[in-house]
Amino acid sequence: MITCLIVEDEPLAAELLKSYIEKLPDLSLVGHCDSSLEAFSLLQQQHIQLIFLDIQMPRLTGLELLSALKNPPAVVLTTAFREYAVESYDYDVLDYLVKPIQFDRFLKAVGRYYQRQSAQQVPTQTSPDAFEQAYLFFRVDREQQKVWLKDIQYIEGLGDYVKIFTEAGPIITYERLSYLEEKLPVEHFIRIHKSYIICLDKMQSFSGTEVKIVGKRLPVGRMYKDRLGKIG
Repeated sequence: MITCLIVEDEPLAAELLKSYIEKLPDLSLVGHCDSSLEAFSLLQQQHIQLIFLDIQMPRLTGLELLSALKNPPAVVLTTAFREYAVESYDYDVLDYLVKPIQFDRFLKAVGRYYQRQSAQQVPTQTSPDAFEQAYLFFRVDREQQKVWLKDIQYIEGLGDYVKIFTEAGPIITYERLSYLEEKLPVEHFIRIHKSYIICLDKMQSFSGTEVKIVGKRLPVGRMYKDRLGKIG
Protein backbone atom coordinates (compact mmCIF):
# COMPACT_ATOMS: atom_id res chain seq x y z
CA MET A 1 0.00 0.00 0.00
CA ILE A 2 1.37 3.42 -1.01
CA THR A 3 0.66 6.09 1.60
CA CYS A 4 -0.31 9.41 0.01
CA LEU A 5 -0.69 13.00 1.15
CA ILE A 6 -2.53 15.79 -0.67
CA VAL A 7 -1.18 19.31 -0.10
CA GLU A 8 -3.70 21.59 -1.77
CA ASP A 9 -5.53 24.77 -0.70
CA GLU A 10 -8.24 24.58 -3.37
CA PRO A 11 -11.12 22.39 -2.08
CA LEU A 12 -12.32 21.28 -5.53
CA ALA A 13 -8.82 20.31 -6.67
CA ALA A 14 -8.26 18.41 -3.41
CA GLU A 15 -11.56 16.54 -3.76
CA LEU A 16 -10.70 15.56 -7.33
CA LEU A 17 -7.33 14.14 -6.27
CA LYS A 18 -8.99 12.33 -3.38
CA SER A 19 -11.49 10.70 -5.76
CA TYR A 20 -8.65 9.58 -8.05
CA ILE A 21 -6.69 8.08 -5.16
CA GLU A 22 -9.76 6.18 -3.98
CA LYS A 23 -10.08 4.56 -7.41
CA LEU A 24 -6.69 2.84 -7.05
CA PRO A 25 -6.57 0.03 -4.46
CA ASP A 26 -2.78 0.32 -4.07
CA LEU A 27 -3.04 3.93 -2.85
CA SER A 28 -4.01 4.95 0.69
CA LEU A 29 -4.78 8.59 1.49
CA VAL A 30 -3.25 9.46 4.86
CA GLY A 31 -4.37 13.07 4.92
CA HIS A 32 -5.05 16.40 3.24
CA CYS A 33 -3.25 19.60 4.22
CA ASP A 34 -4.39 23.00 2.96
CA SER A 35 -1.07 24.66 3.81
CA SER A 36 2.58 23.76 3.33
CA LEU A 37 3.30 24.51 6.99
CA GLU A 38 0.71 21.96 8.08
CA ALA A 39 2.20 19.45 5.65
CA PHE A 40 5.71 20.08 6.98
CA SER A 41 4.55 19.25 10.49
CA LEU A 42 2.65 16.13 9.42
CA LEU A 43 5.63 14.83 7.43
CA GLN A 44 7.73 14.86 10.59
CA GLN A 45 5.21 12.58 12.29
CA GLN A 46 3.99 10.13 9.66
CA HIS A 47 5.56 7.95 6.99
CA ILE A 48 4.37 9.30 3.64
CA GLN A 49 5.52 7.72 0.39
CA LEU A 50 3.89 9.96 -2.20
CA ILE A 51 2.83 13.63 -2.06
CA PHE A 52 0.56 15.47 -4.47
CA LEU A 53 1.84 18.99 -3.87
CA ASP A 54 0.38 22.22 -5.21
CA ILE A 55 3.05 24.75 -6.16
CA GLN A 56 0.97 27.87 -5.41
CA MET A 57 0.37 27.65 -1.67
CA PRO A 58 -0.08 30.56 0.81
CA ARG A 59 2.80 31.67 3.06
CA LEU A 60 5.08 28.78 2.05
CA THR A 61 4.98 27.61 -1.57
CA GLY A 62 5.14 23.96 -2.55
CA LEU A 63 8.66 24.39 -3.91
CA GLU A 64 9.78 26.11 -0.70
CA LEU A 65 8.36 23.17 1.24
CA LEU A 66 10.38 20.79 -0.93
CA SER A 67 13.55 22.77 -0.24
CA ALA A 68 12.89 22.64 3.51
CA LEU A 69 12.55 18.84 3.63
CA LYS A 70 15.78 16.91 4.18
CA ASN A 71 14.55 13.61 2.78
CA PRO A 72 11.28 14.28 0.98
CA PRO A 73 9.14 11.40 -0.24
CA ALA A 74 8.25 11.03 -3.90
CA VAL A 75 6.52 14.18 -5.11
CA VAL A 76 4.05 14.95 -7.88
CA LEU A 77 3.67 18.70 -8.31
CA THR A 78 0.33 20.20 -9.31
CA THR A 79 -0.24 23.64 -10.79
CA ALA A 80 -2.83 25.69 -12.63
CA PHE A 81 -0.09 27.36 -14.67
CA ARG A 82 1.90 25.35 -17.20
CA GLU A 83 4.85 27.77 -17.05
CA TYR A 84 5.52 26.77 -13.44
CA ALA A 85 6.40 23.29 -14.67
CA VAL A 86 9.76 24.63 -15.84
CA GLU A 87 10.72 25.34 -12.23
CA SER A 88 10.09 21.70 -11.32
CA TYR A 89 13.11 20.59 -13.34
CA ASP A 90 15.34 21.97 -10.57
CA TYR A 91 13.79 19.48 -8.14
CA ASP A 92 13.80 15.71 -8.06
CA VAL A 93 10.07 15.28 -8.61
CA LEU A 94 8.24 12.42 -10.27
CA ASP A 95 5.97 14.51 -12.44
CA TYR A 96 3.93 17.67 -12.67
CA LEU A 97 0.21 17.80 -13.36
CA VAL A 98 -1.54 20.82 -14.84
CA LYS A 99 -5.02 21.58 -13.53
CA PRO A 100 -7.70 20.59 -14.23
CA ILE A 101 -6.05 17.21 -13.75
CA GLN A 102 -7.29 14.42 -16.00
CA PHE A 103 -7.43 10.87 -14.64
CA ASP A 104 -5.19 9.45 -17.38
CA ARG A 105 -2.44 11.96 -16.48
CA PHE A 106 -2.90 11.11 -12.81
CA LEU A 107 -2.40 7.43 -13.69
CA LYS A 108 0.79 8.22 -15.59
CA ALA A 109 2.17 10.09 -12.58
CA VAL A 110 1.44 7.14 -10.30
CA GLY A 111 3.04 4.87 -12.89
CA ARG A 112 6.23 6.89 -12.60
CA TYR A 113 6.25 6.14 -8.88
CA TYR A 114 6.24 2.41 -9.65
CA GLN A 115 8.99 2.91 -12.22
CA ARG A 116 11.18 4.75 -9.74
CA GLN A 117 10.67 2.07 -7.12
CA SER A 118 11.67 -0.69 -9.55
CA ALA A 119 14.63 1.35 -10.80
CA GLN A 120 15.92 1.71 -7.26
CA GLN A 121 16.25 -2.06 -7.16
CA VAL A 122 18.76 -1.94 -10.06
CA PRO A 123 22.30 -1.08 -8.89
CA THR A 124 24.23 1.35 -11.09
CA GLN A 125 27.01 -1.26 -11.25
CA THR A 126 26.17 -4.91 -11.72
CA SER A 127 27.96 -8.22 -11.98
CA PRO A 128 27.39 -10.18 -15.22
CA ASP A 129 25.01 -12.57 -13.46
CA ALA A 130 23.10 -9.72 -11.82
CA PHE A 131 22.71 -7.93 -15.16
CA GLU A 132 21.18 -11.04 -16.70
CA GLN A 133 18.49 -10.99 -14.01
CA ALA A 134 17.94 -7.20 -13.85
CA TYR A 135 14.72 -5.62 -15.12
CA LEU A 136 12.58 -2.52 -14.88
CA PHE A 137 8.84 -1.97 -15.11
CA PHE A 138 7.53 0.63 -17.55
CA ARG A 139 3.98 1.84 -17.88
CA VAL A 140 2.68 0.97 -21.35
CA ASP A 141 -0.93 1.93 -22.04
CA ARG A 142 -2.70 0.95 -18.80
CA GLU A 143 -0.36 -1.72 -17.46
CA GLN A 144 3.15 -2.11 -16.08
CA GLN A 145 5.36 -4.00 -18.53
CA LYS A 146 8.53 -5.81 -17.43
CA VAL A 147 11.61 -5.11 -19.56
CA TRP A 148 14.81 -7.10 -19.05
CA LEU A 149 17.84 -4.80 -19.19
CA LYS A 150 19.78 -7.31 -21.27
CA ASP A 151 17.10 -7.01 -23.99
CA ILE A 152 17.40 -3.23 -24.34
CA GLN A 153 19.25 -2.15 -27.49
CA TYR A 154 18.98 1.63 -27.22
CA ILE A 155 16.64 4.31 -25.91
CA GLU A 156 15.49 7.43 -27.72
CA GLY A 157 14.31 10.50 -25.83
CA LEU A 158 11.11 12.14 -27.08
CA GLY A 159 10.62 15.03 -24.66
CA ASP A 160 8.68 13.72 -21.67
CA TYR A 161 8.54 10.27 -23.28
CA VAL A 162 11.13 7.69 -24.26
CA LYS A 163 11.08 5.02 -26.94
CA ILE A 164 12.84 1.88 -25.73
CA PHE A 165 14.08 -0.39 -28.49
CA THR A 166 14.24 -4.00 -27.33
CA GLU A 167 14.79 -7.36 -28.97
CA ALA A 168 11.01 -7.88 -28.86
CA GLY A 169 10.29 -4.50 -30.44
CA PRO A 170 9.96 -0.86 -29.34
CA ILE A 171 7.82 0.42 -26.49
CA ILE A 172 6.94 4.02 -25.63
CA THR A 173 6.56 5.12 -22.03
CA TYR A 174 6.20 8.36 -20.08
CA GLU A 175 9.69 8.96 -18.69
CA ARG A 176 12.62 11.33 -19.10
CA LEU A 177 15.86 10.16 -20.66
CA SER A 178 17.93 11.87 -17.95
CA TYR A 179 16.17 9.81 -15.27
CA LEU A 180 16.96 6.53 -17.04
CA GLU A 181 20.57 7.62 -17.52
CA GLU A 182 20.92 7.83 -13.73
CA LYS A 183 19.29 4.46 -13.08
CA LEU A 184 20.78 2.17 -15.74
CA PRO A 185 24.04 0.32 -14.87
CA VAL A 186 26.95 2.42 -16.13
CA GLU A 187 29.07 -0.48 -17.35
CA HIS A 188 26.33 -1.57 -19.75
CA PHE A 189 24.68 1.69 -20.86
CA ILE A 190 26.09 5.00 -22.05
CA ARG A 191 24.55 8.24 -23.23
CA ILE A 192 25.91 9.25 -26.64
CA HIS A 193 23.62 12.15 -27.50
CA LYS A 194 21.00 14.37 -25.85
CA SER A 195 18.42 12.04 -27.42
CA TYR A 196 20.07 8.60 -27.15
CA ILE A 197 21.28 6.05 -24.61
CA ILE A 198 22.74 2.83 -25.99
CA CYS A 199 23.57 -0.61 -24.61
CA LEU A 200 27.31 -1.13 -25.03
CA ASP A 201 26.83 -4.87 -25.41
CA LYS A 202 24.77 -4.26 -28.57
CA MET A 203 27.14 -1.71 -30.15
CA GLN A 204 28.81 -2.91 -33.37
CA SER A 205 31.13 0.01 -34.12
CA PHE A 206 31.58 3.71 -33.43
CA SER A 207 33.39 6.83 -34.57
CA GLY A 208 33.53 10.39 -33.35
CA THR A 209 30.27 11.21 -35.09
CA GLU A 210 28.10 8.09 -34.99
CA VAL A 211 27.47 4.70 -33.44
CA LYS A 212 26.33 1.61 -35.28
CA ILE A 213 24.03 -0.55 -33.19
CA VAL A 214 21.78 -3.41 -34.37
CA GLY A 215 22.09 -2.11 -37.92
CA LYS A 216 21.11 1.47 -37.02
CA ARG A 217 23.39 4.49 -37.18
CA LEU A 218 22.87 6.93 -34.32
CA PRO A 219 24.52 10.36 -34.00
CA VAL A 220 27.10 11.12 -31.31
CA GLY A 221 26.71 14.51 -29.64
CA ARG A 222 29.80 16.68 -29.28
CA MET A 223 29.57 16.82 -25.50
CA TYR A 224 29.40 12.99 -25.33
CA LYS A 225 32.37 12.16 -27.60
CA ASP A 226 34.83 11.86 -24.72
CA ARG A 227 32.75 9.12 -23.11
CA LEU A 228 33.05 6.94 -26.19
CA GLY A 229 36.75 7.76 -26.48
CA LYS A 230 37.37 6.19 -23.08
CA ILE A 231 35.89 2.93 -24.35
CA GLY A 232 38.29 2.75 -27.25
